[in-house]
Amino acid sequence: MLHRFSSIAYSIMRFIVGALFACHGAQKLFGVLGGHQELHDPWGLAAGIIEFSGGCAIALGLFASVAAFITCGEMAVAYFRAHAPHGFWPIQNRGELAVLYCFVFLFIIFHGDGAYSLRALWSRRKGKA
Repeated sequence: MLHRFSSIAYSIMRFIVGALFACHGAQKLFGVLGGHQELHDPWGLAAGIIEFSGGCAIALGLFASVAAFITCGEMAVAYFRAHAPHGFWPIQNRGELAVLYCFVFLFIIFHGDGAYSLRALWSRRKGKA
């Protein structure tokens, strides 16, 4: 019964996750939302670029699979570089958000842009022209 709403639910989830992830990048790149710029740190700059651009692409549904592949990898690297050295369990090393993002992005890799996305909108418009 609820499966008829799965495309809408997926698109809402994709948008929210992408927008929240872009906020992490905005903190690193622009020093907004309670964060500070990390432009002086090569790892922080790379993470900011990936998080902001990847998050925006995922939120909008524009090549979401490609963006999710890159962001999934970034979260795996972030977990093992920043969190895993402080303990085995994500709840102990405060890495649960990195793990969660990693696996949500893994899901998006295989699910793609979705029916309600910029790419789907462009495809429909291209078909009408």
